[in-house]
Amino acid sequence: MTNALQAPATGSAAGDVFLRISTHLAERTDIASALEAVADEIAEVIPFTHADLCLNDRTGWLSSYEVGIQTRWSRARTRVDVSPLRDMFAGECDYMLCHDAMQDPRQTFEGACSEPIFNHALRSRVHVMMKVLGQPIGTLNISHSTPGLYTLDTVQQAQHVADVLSPYFHALHTAEQAQRAAQVGQEAQAREEGLRRGALRLTQTLEQERQRIGMDLHDQTLADLTRLLREITGEAPLSRADLAERVSETIGDLRQIIDTAVPTLLDLFGFEHAVRVHLERAAGPSPVEIEVTDDTRGAPDRLDPTVRTALFRIVQEAINNAVRHSGAGRIDVRIYPMDGTRLVVAVRDNGRGMPAAPRRTSGLAHMRTRARLIPAELDIVNEYGCTIRVLLEGGA
Repeated sequence: MTNALQAPATGSAAGDVFLRISTHLAERTDIASALEAVADEIAEVIPFTHADLCLNDRTGWLSSYEVGIQTRWSRARTRVDVSPLRDMFAGECDYMLCHDAMQDPRQTFEGACSEPIFNHALRSRVHVMMKVLGQPIGTLNISHSTPGLYTLDTVQQAQHVADVLSPYFHALHTAEQAQRAAQVGQEAQAREEGLRRGALRLTQTLEQERQRIGMDLHDQTLADLTRLLREITGEAPLSRADLAERVSETIGDLRQIIDTAVPTLLDLFGFEHAVRVHLERAAGPSPVEIEVTDDTRGAPDRLDPTVRTALFRIVQEAINNAVRHSGAGRIDVRIYPMDGTRLVVAVRDNGRGMPAAPRRTSGLAHMRTRARLIPAELDIVNEYGCTIRVLLEGGA
């Protein structure tokens, strides 16, 4: 595949290109290799420096497959509402033609996942819908670094290419989703068994802790009070000062026992309050603006206690990272529903972003481990600072 400008194929030549595309696709069983196999043929029809397919994944999310230049678009799924293609997926247009995407507000709105456009100077862009049986399945997106290269004729040519590609890639994507669903089912069974064993261990630990507290109260506090009673009622009762000292010692010992068993802020006042208190304590006297917003009316507090605690620990670690390492002037924590069934907790800062190779990764590893155990998805977006998002099924 070449980046050099060349005249697009027309007439019988175009027909030959489409025949070769069909032949190549018939030999492929996965989307990435299929797109790579037809890249040269697409370039004969429309010259490009970057091309990709954005396919509908689950509700509200897109999966991207690229040729020419590899960007973050293909490394992680993208939410429709932050995609440069959101207008098309919202049904507002069937195609999009950009003279210079770097200056096009449809592609570079605030919060848009448009970093690759600037990093690779993807100026000329043309996007057309991919449909199967009249239903949209995604978009074909073609870009070039030369501004103003594409015209309405290019849109028509891209649509012809998309019409040829759509049924093949729809079949491959459906197969991939089925395979992924089967794998998720197996992982869910393994997680369920792990949670069952974890719950058994937790029950055993709680019983051991109850017995420990009872023994501490019996062996220490009760013994102290009994000795104190003897000393008060004996032949040589304690002086007022000695009595105050002994009582203070007993209170101190009792407080230590209580501190190991007292409910946390999370138990006493709920998830939002506990997050707010932790954020305030973590920020301390530094001039950082903070805000905690719950758009779910307390959905985290309706979760299983074990799940809620794990979710809180993830948020704690994300807040700690933002305060200590981002240099941010603002940190926001937002709790909101998604797709009617999912609960999302997002910690967003406007700092320097997460480095590509952080010196310490234990915090991230702990967050990912806790997310897998709940189970939830952990999504890290390094744009306009850093956003760490936890997505929990069935929590909304």
